[in-house]
Amino acid sequence: MEKILKVNGIDCANCAAKIENKIGKIKKVTDASVNFMTGKVIIEIESENTEEIENIMEQVIKIINKIEPDATIEE
Repeated sequence: MEKILKVNGIDCANCAAKIENKIGKIKKVTDASVNFMTGKVIIEIESENTEEIENIMEQVIKIINKIEPDATIEE
C-alpha cells in the first residue's frame, strides 16, 4: 500500500535523508522517499491492515516532527 504525505517545512536534503532513513527502519515499511523540494513523503507499506497502517503513519508523523519540529503535515 502506498501512502503519500504532503509536508511543508522540510528545510534541506540532509533533513529529508534523515527522515527517509528513519521511516525506512519501521517494520512493514518496504520503501520511503522524501523530496524536500516538492514536500512529498511517499511510503510503501507491506500491509493491508488498517490499524497497522494507522500505527505506521503515526510513527512516520512522530519521526517528521522530531527531525523538523516546525513542519506541517497534510495527509
